Amino acid sequence: MPVSSGVRKRIKELLDPDDEIHYVFPADILGSTNPSVFFAVTRKTITILTTGYLSRKTPKRVVSTTLRNHRIGPVDTSTVPWFKFEGIDYEIDDEYIAVVHAADAEIMRARPEDPLPDL
Repeated sequence: MPVSSGVRKRIKELLDPDDEIHYVFPADILGSTNPSVFFAVTRKTITILTTGYLSRKTPKRVVSTTLRNHRIGPVDTSTVPWFKFEGIDYEIDDEYIAVVHAADAEIMRARPEDPLPDL
């Protein structure tokens, strides 16, 4: 199920007001009993927000922010879909694989080739 507008609004409240959200998806830390997280991919950053134990659908606070020039994937789909980001393994639902791929494709397009490589 896509991330609801209410969750997006709550995430926006926790981010820089001058930034805009491009992608949002939930994930779980593999092998952890910690709450779930949301990845918010914005124009400027990749921000990870934790949820609470009582509601795995409500972002509570920012736990990590990385500049947007990093890829999130690749997503390994040989078992449950998972990826490693900043040394932590995250599991996602199948429906969010395309979101990770889209976010990564966006950053890869943001790096134009040198028009004059021989100079």
